[in-house]
Amino acid sequence: MANPKRRQSKSRQRMRQGANRWKAPVLKSCPECGSAVPGHVACPSCGYYRGRQVISKVAGED
Repeated sequence: MANPKRRQSKSRQRMRQGANRWKAPVLKSCPECGSAVPGHVACPSCGYYRGRQVISKVAGED
């Protein structure tokens, strides 16, 4: 089995591990209702996506 030839420095090790860190999701505001929505997803509160209503919402429903 292969073994490392030299010990990795702390900075090199931390740079490698930095790619695995958790990243916060990017949220955009819906242009129709203003609620926070992830990109490329229909708005769950109003049902609009790219200026068109793709999910029909019944009046009186949340």
